[in-house]
Amino acid sequence: MNTTIHRLQAGALEADIMDFGGRLLALRAPDRNGVLEEVTLGLEHPDSHRTDRLYLGALVGRYANRIAHGRFILNGHRYQIPVNDRGHALHGGPQGLDRQYWEARQTGASLRLRHVSPDGDCGFPGTLEVDVTYTLKDAALWIEYGAVCDADTVINLTSHPYFNLAGGADPSLLGHQLVIHANRFLPVDAALIPTGELQEVAGTPFDFRRAHTIGSRIHDDDDQLRRAGGYDHTFALSAWDQSLRPAAQLSDARSGRCMEVLTTEPGLHLYTGNSLDGSVMGRSGVPLRAHAGVCLETQHFPDSPNRPGFPSTVLRAGHRYASTTVYRFSCLPPA
Repeated sequence: MNTTIHRLQAGALEADIMDFGGRLLALRAPDRNGVLEEVTLGLEHPDSHRTDRLYLGALVGRYANRIAHGRFILNGHRYQIPVNDRGHALHGGPQGLDRQYWEARQTGASLRLRHVSPDGDCGFPGTLEVDVTYTLKDAALWIEYGAVCDADTVINLTSHPYFNLAGGADPSLLGHQLVIHANRFLPVDAALIPTGELQEVAGTPFDFRRAHTIGSRIHDDDDQLRRAGGYDHTFALSAWDQSLRPAAQLSDARSGRCMEVLTTEPGLHLYTGNSLDGSVMGRSGVPLRAHAGVCLETQHFPDSPNRPGFPSTVLRAGHRYASTTVYRFSCLPPA
């Protein structure tokens, strides 16, 4: 099946979105001098995304992040999701939404994607009708998620772009400044499954309540960082009330680009591209190596179906799932 790429443009922002995996192939934003450059990682050839297992720019689900052993119980029934990550289910399993074609309809600077996931797809209960709308407006990329299911199910949707605001000037994001509005994060075990604890960030390398460069503590002598090879952790956003509110801010001093993340979700997953090993070729023939990009994935917590103390990811039959995330761009003043 042939893929189609849709281009959105509004103000100084441009985005290219692919119907396969609903992928954000490219996002271009101006630097402080008005120079428009790519601020997300992409592959050398768009068709390479068909075999991409790094989830570059993809919509992921039905359950973003990890479910321990791919198993959960809902309404007394046990469900098994195919495992694809160290014996656990990651991003909905090996044939999740990132591997599917989406029906697309563009209206101006907005693109609405739709996909129907049948009952039993990747082991999940119920026929799920999913819609995701990308919109460029107000110097921001808006991503609005919606879904309805004909049976009780679990759901956790997100987008998986790898950001590097340097616009190709720096192959590493370790010099980017990051703020995350979270007092607690979710420690993980050796397989990166949450332990169930919510740990205070104070006194740890996970304290981004004030701006730090991503690389300033990524190599600290810390068990959590060693297990993941960097950051691959979910932060519990402060004062979650399901309203759209600031979650994080990423900035690059050299280009002057600044990106604010707003979301209605309770969690933000920070992933610093630890598994990029140079074996995949990015744009302009540049290999994608560790820490070339950072993912700021807005979502519910990993393994929530097995953790009653986490915010629920159960979607009841006939009810509407709704979630919004905004990536808003601006420029820092000259130093």
